[in-house]
Amino acid sequence: MVKDARTPPDCPGGHDGMPESDAGRHLQNQLEILIQDFRRSTEPPMPVFVVHAQEVRDDDAVAGLVRQLHAGQEAHGTRCAVTQDTYEGATEVRRAAALVRALSDPRKWGGPKALYRRYAFPRLRLVHAIDDAVAALGDSWPAPAPGSPEAGQDQHRRLLDELAQQRWRPKNTARWRSGLPLFDMAHILPASLVTVLAALLARSEWYVAVGAGLVFLLLLTVLNYVLPGRAPIFLWLRRESRWFMTTTFLRAADQEESTEVSLLRPVRSWKAIAARAYDVAEALTAGGDFHLQLCVLALREDLRDNHRRWSWDLRGFKRPRPPMLFLPHADDRNGGIELIRAISDVRSRRSELDPLLVVAAVRTHDVPRLERSVVQAPPAPEATPPTFGVRLRTWYQEWGRNLRAEQSPSRERSVLPWVMKIPLPHDQLGPLEEGRHHLRASSRPTLARLVWALHTLVLVIALLTTATVMRADALHDRYCSASVLTANRDTRREQGPDGRTECIGIATDEVRFADWLPAPPADDDVKALTADDDPPWTVADLEDRIARQNTDVVARHTGKFVTVVYAGPLSADRSAGSSLVKGAEELAGVYLAQAVINENSSVKLRVLIANGGVDLGHQEEMAEAIAAYAAHDPTVVGVVGTGRDLKSSRATTRTLMRAGLPVVSGTNSATYLPREFANWFSLAATDEWQTKQLGLIAAQLRTPGRRQYALVLARDTARTDDLYTDEQARYGQRMLRRQGFTQLEQRRYTLSGGKPELRSHAQEICRGGRVPSVIYFAGRVEDIDPLMTQLGTEPGCAGKPLAILTGDDLSKADFAGGGHSVAPEVTLYHAALAELEKASTTTAFYQDAAQHLPGLRGHRPRADSPALASGQTALAHDATRALFWAATRGDRPQSRASTWVNLRSVKIEGMATGTIDFTGAPLYGDRSGHSIVLKEVSRVADGTSETRVLCRRTAGDTKRLTQQECRIR
Repeated sequence: MVKDARTPPDCPGGHDGMPESDAGRHLQNQLEILIQDFRRSTEPPMPVFVVHAQEVRDDDAVAGLVRQLHAGQEAHGTRCAVTQDTYEGATEVRRAAALVRALSDPRKWGGPKALYRRYAFPRLRLVHAIDDAVAALGDSWPAPAPGSPEAGQDQHRRLLDELAQQRWRPKNTARWRSGLPLFDMAHILPASLVTVLAALLARSEWYVAVGAGLVFLLLLTVLNYVLPGRAPIFLWLRRESRWFMTTTFLRAADQEESTEVSLLRPVRSWKAIAARAYDVAEALTAGGDFHLQLCVLALREDLRDNHRRWSWDLRGFKRPRPPMLFLPHADDRNGGIELIRAISDVRSRRSELDPLLVVAAVRTHDVPRLERSVVQAPPAPEATPPTFGVRLRTWYQEWGRNLRAEQSPSRERSVLPWVMKIPLPHDQLGPLEEGRHHLRASSRPTLARLVWALHTLVLVIALLTTATVMRADALHDRYCSASVLTANRDTRREQGPDGRTECIGIATDEVRFADWLPAPPADDDVKALTADDDPPWTVADLEDRIARQNTDVVARHTGKFVTVVYAGPLSADRSAGSSLVKGAEELAGVYLAQAVINENSSVKLRVLIANGGVDLGHQEEMAEAIAAYAAHDPTVVGVVGTGRDLKSSRATTRTLMRAGLPVVSGTNSATYLPREFANWFSLAATDEWQTKQLGLIAAQLRTPGRRQYALVLARDTARTDDLYTDEQARYGQRMLRRQGFTQLEQRRYTLSGGKPELRSHAQEICRGGRVPSVIYFAGRVEDIDPLMTQLGTEPGCAGKPLAILTGDDLSKADFAGGGHSVAPEVTLYHAALAELEKASTTTAFYQDAAQHLPGLRGHRPRADSPALASGQTALAHDATRALFWAATRGDRPQSRASTWVNLRSVKIEGMATGTIDFTGAPLYGDRSGHSIVLKEVSRVADGTSETRVLCRRTAGDTKRLTQQECRIR
C-alpha cells in the first residue's frame, strides 16, 4: 500500500480479531482510513459495506470475516454492535424492526475498550413506546367494534392514557437504575440548581439555599415519577420531543395542529406532542415500511446526536471513532436485507450525514436482492491486474462519485445508492501471509477527552468549591450582610476598641445596627448603674419604626420624597465606659422629625441610618459608604449627625462635600469646620464661642488685685482621635489667661481600662503651694465622677472652695436625677447646647414626642424629662427639620445641590430649641444665634446636687449674654 499523510499507521497487532485473510486485512484497512478521516472532522460519507462471496462455497467464510472485523474493531476501541442470526416478527420488515429495537439497548454498543460513556437512544425509545402502546390497545384500536366497552371512548384519550401508564417509554424497561430515576434528570437537576443559585443571589444563608433546592428537587421528583397515570413533567423539553415535532419525516401536508414546542408554552407544546403521537400511532397500525423507516430514522438521529461535536459535553470530540454495525448474516430471518434497504432509503431522503458504518455479509443467492453494484460493466483485461486492496479503494472512490446523482428511494429506481457491494474472490479468503500488517487509526485521547472530562470536572468543582468557600468566608469577614456569592457592600465589619466586631457604613436592605450591639450586662448591679442613663427606647425600636416609614414612603410616594442620612455613633463599648446614649437619643430625634413630616407634608422623608462606630471612631469609613451610596441614589440630599469633633472630622466632611452632600449637625461644636467647609452647618455653639461665654463666669470668680491660680485639666488624646478635648483645652486656657488668672502647667490624664487615672494629678494639684481656685476641665462626661471623688478626698482640696468650668459635654449628665454628683465645696459651671425650657412654650416637640417616641406614649414629657433633658434628641430633630425644609422648598423635592444652596435661606420657628436660622451664616465664617445655657451645679446639705440655670439664649436669639445677666451670686 502506498502511504500518505492520510494513511493511518500500522497496528502492532497482538490482539484478538486480527485479520486472518488478505480480504480481511484490506477491509480492515479501508475501515481504518474512514475512521481516520472521521477523526479529522472531514465527515466522510459512511457506506453500507455489503460483502459477499463470488462462489457459494465461501459464504460461511465471508460471514466469519465479518465477525473478525467486528472483533478487530472492538479491540481498536470502536463502538460496535453485532446482530443475531434471527429475530421474531411476522414479516421480514417486522423482523428488521425488531433488529433495530434490539439496537436501542446501550449495552449492545461498545465493549470494555470503548471511549467515553454509553450511547443514549431517546428518539428510538420514544418510537418503541408508541409502538408498544398501540400493541397494548389491541387490534380494536383505533376503531373498536360496536358495542364494546371501548366504543364510546375517545380513541385519542385511550392512546394517551396508555402512554402515560408506560411513562412514555417502552414496556419492560428498567425504571430505576443505580437508585436514581433515568428520565428527566437532565431537566429536574438544573431546575433545582437554578433554585439554589436564586436563593444564594438573594443573599440567603447557604443552608437555606441548599434546602430550597432539595425541596424543589423532591417536589419535582414526586410530580414526575410517583403520581400514577401522568406524563413526565418535562416531556415537552426533552430532546426526543423536539425531534419528534420538527422532523419532516412525520410532518403531514394537511396537518393543521401546531407543531411548536416552546419552553414558555408547556400546554400548547403538550397538545402538539399528543396530536403527533396519535398520527404516528395510526400510521403504525397501517403496516408497511413506515415503522421500519421511522425506527431507522430515529436510530440515525440518535447516533448523530451521540457524536455531536459541539454538545454540552463535547461528546463528539471524545468519540473519535464512528459507530459500526456488523451483520454476519443479512437475510430474511433477521430482516438484515430490509434493514440495509431502509438505511439507504432514509439516507437518500435526508440531507445530513450520519456516522453509522454498516458492514454486512449476504449469501450469494441473496445478492440480487441488492440491486446496487460498484462495477456496471466487466473491466477491460489489464496486463497486470490490480491487487484487491487497490480495487477496493477504487470501488469506494467510484461509489462516492456516483452517490451524488443516484440517491433516490429504492422502490422508484431499484437502486440502493448508499450500498457498496464488495465481491470477495476465493483467493482473498485464504490464510494471511506471515509478516503482513493492517492499519489502525490514531488511538491517542483527544484534547476534549483530557480537558473536558469527569476528572477535570471534579477538579474544577473542587477548585470552584474551595474558591467559593474562601470567597464566602472573605465576604462574611468583611461585610455585615453576606451570602455565599454576594454581599451588601454598604456596610462593613470593623474592629471596635474593645475587640468586638462593629458594623460600619450605611444600612440598606435588611441590615440593622442593633443586631451588632453587645448584649446587655447580666449583672443586676451593673444594670442598675446604667439604667438611669439609658433612654426609654432602644436602637432596635427606632430602626424598625424608621424602616416601616421608609417602606411606606417608597411604595406609595414614588418621586415625591427625599432621603436624609443620619450618621452617628450606633455602637457601644460598655467596658470602656462608652455608652449608646448619644446615638440612641439623636436617632430618636431624627425618627421623630420623620414621623411628623410624613404625617403632615405632601413631600415625604426617607431616612437611612449610618453608623460610625463607638464614639464615631470609624466615621471616615462611614462617610465613604454614604458617598458611594449617594452616587447612585439621587434622592439623598444631605446628612444629619457626625456629632463628635474628632481628628477625622475634616476628612469626613471633605468626603461628604466631594459627594455634594451638605451636613447639618446638631451637637458638633468644632470651631474650624464652618470656617473650612461650605457644606457644614451646625446648630451647636462652637467651642471658641462657648469658652467666651464661660469667661463671663470666670470673670466673677476672679478677685482683682489678688493672685489666683488656674489650670486646664484635659484628657490625653495622643492615642485617640478626639479633637473636641484639644479644642476645649486650647480655648479654655486662652480664656483663663484673658481673665487674668495665673496659669499652672496644663495637665493631661490618661485612661486605663476605660477609667481615668486622676489620683496622681489630684495629689499634685492639691498638695502643692499653688492650689488653683479654678480648673477648666476639658474632658468627657464619663470622667466627671472620678474627678469629683479625688477632689473630695484629697487634702488641700477637700472642703475648700473650688470652681470647675467645662464645656457642653457635661450637659449629658443627669445631676438632678442623682446619676452624678459634685464634691463638697466644689461648684461646677458648664455650658449646654440646647435651651429647652424657654423654647418649650412655643413648640409642639413634646406633644409629638409623646405621640411617636417609644416609651413616651401616655406620658407628658417636658424639657426637664430625663429622656429629653440632654438636648441630643431636640437638636437632632431640629437639624433634620432644617435639612428637610431646604430639600423641599416650594413643596417639591429638590436636588442635593439645590438643598445645599437652600440651607443658607433656612429660617424655621417653633423648633425644640427655638428658631433655626441660617440666613445670616457667612461662607467660611461663624454664625450667630446659637442656643446656649450656662448652668451651675452645686452640692446641697443632703449630699445631692442642685442645678441652677445662670443665663440662657434660645436658638435664633442673637443678643449677647452679659456678666450681669449671668450672675453667680
